[in-house]
Amino acid sequence: MSRDEETKRGIVLSEKQKLSWLRLIRSDNIGPVTFRDLINHFGSAEVALEALPDLSRRGGAARSPRITTLDQAEREMEIAARFGARFVGIGEPDYPPALREIDGAPPLIAMKGNSATVIRPSLGVVGSRNASINGTKFAAMLSRQCGQAGYTIASGLARGIDAAAHAASLSTGTVAMLAGGLDKPYPSENFRLLDDIYANGGATISEMPFGWEPRARDFPRRNRLIAGVSLGVLIVEAAERSGSLITARLAGEFGRIVFSVPGSPLDSRCHGTNRLIKDGATLVTEAADILDSISPMIEPRLNLQQVAREDSSGPPTHSMSGAGDNERAILAQALGPSPVETDDIIRHTGLPAATVYLLLLELDIAGKLNRHSGGRISMIMAE
Repeated sequence: MSRDEETKRGIVLSEKQKLSWLRLIRSDNIGPVTFRDLINHFGSAEVALEALPDLSRRGGAARSPRITTLDQAEREMEIAARFGARFVGIGEPDYPPALREIDGAPPLIAMKGNSATVIRPSLGVVGSRNASINGTKFAAMLSRQCGQAGYTIASGLARGIDAAAHAASLSTGTVAMLAGGLDKPYPSENFRLLDDIYANGGATISEMPFGWEPRARDFPRRNRLIAGVSLGVLIVEAAERSGSLITARLAGEFGRIVFSVPGSPLDSRCHGTNRLIKDGATLVTEAADILDSISPMIEPRLNLQQVAREDSSGPPTHSMSGAGDNERAILAQALGPSPVETDDIIRHTGLPAATVYLLLLELDIAGKLNRHSGGRISMIMAE
């Protein structure tokens, strides 16, 4: 396959590669950014897994990180297959195109349902769990009309606005992002709705392991998926402090359009949506407000520049050499508790970029780095 053809279709991982990817992303101190850096440095997940203990030791960890075993990865793959789900890598054709573009996109997602629904242009629709009758009706109307215009409706399967958006777009295509494993949907009152989603050609997506019960801190991660897969996100009723506003903030950070439905100033469920409009969100009173804004954003694209790519040409060209104790001391002195950009570290230290990236990987695997939005990093300072 030529590079142009590969770019159009994506990269299909072998079963062996997918197992190595699953092992790597499920291991300690490996987040999406670290995963990508490891693959890009070592050439493959398999080689990166072998390097983890040495990286951790060089970074100053007291003990080796927990590394997911092959048996554990195979067991999760078997659970997924029995559940009717599959794992999709970030460069593969079934991976949501818009999600691929965000910083820290999950390298491997679990998916159940119709992939054709997942890869279509999507509109995120979220809002209050204790939604009003009018809010629910309006969310359903907009979701139905945008679905009929060719958009998949993405939401979080929560009660209220989320459930209304899913139900209204069953016939046109909807995808639910889950905070827990695909086999642990929440809340239980929407289990029947979930069955309807599958029966009508919809899908579910999660980046969490099978068997993972959703916790409060997992829902912002789920909100990140909603914002990531969508070209724009519509907020219908949201209090001043709500998960929907987290989704709106993330959508703005990802370069998505934030849409907001105005509401009564006397209704606390509308304080957040009204604030979004004051802060520059697109005011929505009809579906045309959404469709006119996001239609220019639709174009076939598959940007593989920022994704993890396995090197199938042979052994990795990078090694663990090129970084000594002197370079480690220089980098450690440059880092602190305040977030900085990697380019600033390279300029400040005068170290080669490849050396800086390797040293940061060592600290990351050792659990001594914090990752922040915008690709910034900071040192976890000893108490």
